[in-house]
Amino acid sequence: MDERGDLFAAASMDEMERNAPLAARMRPRNLDEISGQDHILGKGCLLRRSIQADRLGSMIFYGPPGCGKTSLAEVIARTTQRAFVRASGVVANVAMVRDLIQSARHRRAETGRETILFVDEIHRFNKSQQDVLLPYVEEGAVTLIGATTHNPIFFINTPLTSRSLVFALNSLDEDAVIALMQRALADEERGLGLYRVQADDAALRHIARCCEGDARRALNALELAVLTTPAADDGRIHITVSVAVDSVQQKTIVYDRGEDGHYDTISALIKSMRGSDPDAAVYWLAKMLFAGEDPRFIARRLVIFASEDIGNADPRGLLIASAAMQATETVGMPEVRINLSQAVTYLATAPKSNASYRAVDAAWRDIEKGRSLPVPEHLKNVHVRAAEGQAPVADYRYPHDFKDHYVEQAYIPTTAVYYKMSDQGYEVTLSKRMASLRKKGRQNG
Repeated sequence: MDERGDLFAAASMDEMERNAPLAARMRPRNLDEISGQDHILGKGCLLRRSIQADRLGSMIFYGPPGCGKTSLAEVIARTTQRAFVRASGVVANVAMVRDLIQSARHRRAETGRETILFVDEIHRFNKSQQDVLLPYVEEGAVTLIGATTHNPIFFINTPLTSRSLVFALNSLDEDAVIALMQRALADEERGLGLYRVQADDAALRHIARCCEGDARRALNALELAVLTTPAADDGRIHITVSVAVDSVQQKTIVYDRGEDGHYDTISALIKSMRGSDPDAAVYWLAKMLFAGEDPRFIARRLVIFASEDIGNADPRGLLIASAAMQATETVGMPEVRINLSQAVTYLATAPKSNASYRAVDAAWRDIEKGRSLPVPEHLKNVHVRAAEGQAPVADYRYPHDFKDHYVEQAYIPTTAVYYKMSDQGYEVTLSKRMASLRKKGRQNG
């Protein structure tokens, strides 16, 4: 290509960048501009050291939409001076991927420059498409960076994840999203700094809350608000809460995520389920989700509740809560509200028992007070004893050799009773079973 062609291409790129959405224009240019990922990019962290030393292997970035997976990959390419080529798991096929890799091989042979192959939504590749990448990752033809919103354990082939470092990126908190919007409002080169914008703090917080940690969505909503709001007589564009509501198409409600409203509402949900009121519980669930609460936060609390307040009165409660938590990773809003509603209504109507919770707390208190009991000799690991040249202990009684697969023997050198079952739900059955076993055990003994 001649010089005119290069200049024309550069001019076209500048024009494309000027016309790009605000979120694309405001992508971070270096590691210090990346927000909310200090756990992997903080000073001394492995990923930051690897980038700065240009000692990179293949990686998979896993996190919610708008948390900065693509931006981080682009910053890595820019920092390491590597070529950056991009493919999409939605539209790319095997032939396209092979062409990109052949180009990367040619680039390295001709110029010595390495290539980062960024595959967005890599979970969309089927097994055979993912397998195609393996030999090229092995030989180092490209440095693969895959991005996914889905848990790699379930959606990416084990051979590929075993050859890659998996980094989980966090959803941005409200303050981080607000800081990004304020940076965009001040930036005259890439952002909205040439507009005279007065944005109310409450308006920015509403956008950040509704966008649930998605920086891309927040910045694009802010741009829409600025470009569609008429300037006042003094030439200023005033972004109020009303304007913010229109821009994200979500009404504001009284709910301060991270503050009193957040803790009060989750408390109301937990206490409504504990009190067996499914109608109240599902209302508080809906309020939190409508206000932009992270569904994963709610799901984690449901998993805790299932063991703390239901326990073995209905063991299925933990399974349902765990399934709801997995759904938050694979489904996402708005549909995951249905999965969470099923879990909340089930847990609210299930029989209640906090016996398991009280049992571990009682044992914990004993240990905390210094009651550290030795393992009885007949319960110690026989393989370890044999390896150490010790004779096996003969007085362990194998329960399966006895009637009903039960025999009484000492499993702990104390008479303390930690697990005191309630008279609720399945614990009634468990209590009767244990009483029967102990009676038969004495007979077996």
